[in-house]
Amino acid sequence: MSDVRLLVADDHDVLRRGVRAILEENPNWKIVAEARDGQEAIERANEFKPDVAILDFSMPKRNGLEAAREILRNLPQTKILILTIHDSDVLIQEMRQAGVHGYVRKHDSDRDLISAIQALVSNKPFYLPAMTPNMHRPLKRDRGRPQPGLTTRQKEIVKLLAQGLHSGKIAEMLGISKKTVEVHRQNILLRTNCRSSADLVRYAIRNAIIEA
Repeated sequence: MSDVRLLVADDHDVLRRGVRAILEENPNWKIVAEARDGQEAIERANEFKPDVAILDFSMPKRNGLEAAREILRNLPQTKILILTIHDSDVLIQEMRQAGVHGYVRKHDSDRDLISAIQALVSNKPFYLPAMTPNMHRPLKRDRGRPQPGLTTRQKEIVKLLAQGLHSGKIAEMLGISKKTVEVHRQNILLRTNCRSSADLVRYAIRNAIIEA
């Protein structure tokens, strides 16, 4: 049996090393490349052509979904597994739309991660049983109908993003980590069906979060 070539992308070194340690227990799995952000993941995938790319959802430069779309555009045979702390219906729909083959939550067991890769290598999608009902719901692409309202913290972040502030500055102002700001930003984009900061500003004006 030939080795399964894997790429692991996560901007946290500790988490990336943890995933590597789990995967290296299988002698038939070979980690051919690692990446610390979405753009680097795309570049490493193009260079090493992995069988499976394991991508953290919340990465700088390009998030996991953006990286997945680009990798699949260039390497349609590569299987994509997303690692995330989320499991919302909107996120599942976005992953399906992007062509992602499966995902594992970061609080799931090592066994789930191993099972996910085994499934993808066997050309099967992987979603845990609790997530399965979401897979069969129709995709909703109505850009004119926002998801349920934002939380107070999310509105704070929207206001600061609308001022053109970057994640590091927002984190400093709110007394939270940059990673937390980036997770909030991704959740905001998903919840509002926005695709860019410009879309988000328009959403904020339309919903009276900021003034035009």
